[in-house]
Amino acid sequence: MADEVNPKAYPLADQALTVKIMNLIQQAHNYNQLRRGANEATKTLNRGLSEFIVMAADTEPLEILLHLPLLCEDKNVPYVFVRSKQALGRACGVSRPIVACSVTVNEGSQLKSQIVSIQQEIERLLV
Repeated sequence: MADEVNPKAYPLADQALTVKIMNLIQQAHNYNQLRRGANEATKTLNRGLSEFIVMAADTEPLEILLHLPLLCEDKNVPYVFVRSKQALGRACGVSRPIVACSVTVNEGSQLKSQIVSIQQEIERLLV
C-alpha cells in the first residue's frame, strides 16, 4: 500500500524535495505563516495570501483536495503533493494527519528566500 499513490496526485515531490518542504513547513509554523487543513488552504488562496500549497497524496478520498490545484492554477500559486498526510501533520506541529496546508505571505519574513527556492523547485516539477 505504501507505494500506491493516486495518479491524480500530481506533481508529487521526490524524497529530497519532501524533506525541504517539511522543514520549511515546520519553520512556517514557528513564524505563524502556516494554515492547516483543506478549508484553511482554500481560504488563503481565495484571499491571495498563499505562497504555496502542500497536499497529502494518501488522502482518502483524494477528491476532497482536488479543487485546490484548480484554484492554485487560477491564482498562479505553486502546489505540490507529498506522500504522507501523517508526516505532513507532524511537520505542521500536530499529532493528527493533515491533508493540506498553505504557507502564507508575510512581508519581511526570514523565510522568504527559502519559500522562493521551494516555489521554483515546485514549478520545475510542473514543466
